[in-house]
Amino acid sequence: MATWAEFAAEQPELAAFVEGRFAADRHALIATLRKDGAPRISGVEPDFARGQLWAGMMLDSLKSRDLRRDPRFSLHCNTTVASMTTSGDAKISGTAEFWTDKEDYLKDLYDRTGWMPEGGELDLFRFDVSEVVSLTVEGDGMVVLSWREGRGVRRVTKK
Repeated sequence: MATWAEFAAEQPELAAFVEGRFAADRHALIATLRKDGAPRISGVEPDFARGQLWAGMMLDSLKSRDLRRDPRFSLHCNTTVASMTTSGDAKISGTAEFWTDKEDYLKDLYDRTGWMPEGGELDLFRFDVSEVVSLTVEGDGMVVLSWREGRGVRRVTKK
């Protein structure tokens, strides 16, 4: 697995596009796996900070429990029909690491945003990435850029 910084160093343009899509609407969707293996879709606000991809969650939320049990995830930016045709789409997959040393992250979060969860109470995860995908519309086709660790980027145009 690659850290976000490692991926961004290898693919700076794709990383900038993906970060921009997630920043366009802070709310995103994360897919996790329930105890029985069924998928769970939940809202989350990913945070690209200090060369890493992070997400804070309510203490002991179902998605947090899912990730502590099985760290695999997929993250999808908030996409509407209009944003797909004008701004594109982005997806990230990989594994999540439950982060117990939250103090530095929370200080940085407050310095950047002026917001702090009440009492610093959250479950914090740092994400490593194994796949990053962008989709854009160019002319009458859709362009898919797909990066996988160890493989690099593939470009596919679909009409």
